[in-house]
Amino acid sequence: MQTVMKAIFQAKKSYARELFFEFLRDGSRSARDRLAFYPCMAHFILAFGDLNKYVMRDDGSVDPYQQIVNAHTREDDHHWPWYLEDLAKLGFDGTQSTGDILRFLFSDETKVNRMLSTRLAHLIYGATPIERLVIIEAIEETGNVLFNLTARLAREIEAESGLTLRYLGDFHLALETGHAMGEGDHAQLLAIELDDAGRQRCLALVDEVFALFREWISELHAFALAALHERRGLPRERVAPRVRHAALRSQLG
Repeated sequence: MQTVMKAIFQAKKSYARELFFEFLRDGSRSARDRLAFYPCMAHFILAFGDLNKYVMRDDGSVDPYQQIVNAHTREDDHHWPWYLEDLAKLGFDGTQSTGDILRFLFSDETKVNRMLSTRLAHLIYGATPIERLVIIEAIEETGNVLFNLTARLAREIEAESGLTLRYLGDFHLALETGHAMGEGDHAQLLAIELDDAGRQRCLALVDEVFALFREWISELHAFALAALHERRGLPRERVAPRVRHAALRSQLG
């Protein structure tokens, strides 16, 4: 399992260099502008609770590794109300009709967010308890990259306006860091001996999880750029998510 854990942390380092995270680090933009992606992630954030309750969890299992999985799902299945709280605080919770909201949630702009939970469920349903722990660890490391950066932005907003953001800020980050696999869980994972087939399966799952989340943040990035484009009074356009830096600068200044 040491090989698998090493692969997760190597993948995290590469993931942290994606353009979306460079966008979040861009101090030339206001914190609020850098959070322009926030409405786009709604479907996945709310679906993540169901993923934990109804897909990842198996209360009927006596497998000790599945019981560790179950404990983690109980930590992660109830964070979505904080997302909605911040959505309102940031002014994204407008007076749209139910039909308009549904059109947005099921538009092409948010299709990757809709499909992410389904694709993760596909991986999880076919995974052993040990493999589910590997999936959880990979997901947590993607979240660690994101929430460390949003917490910085939340602090900026609080300093400027006194507005406290729970989902994006230190409140959520502390909970994520606190329940992430600690030394005991990691020791159990590292002690697992995998045969070559099992190791290759776990490594493939790590690659797949990070690939799915790369696609996800690419959509968040594209959504944010399009929203900022529109704020400048220009027609809203779907901005290609993997354009080069020069193209981004020419489009948005």
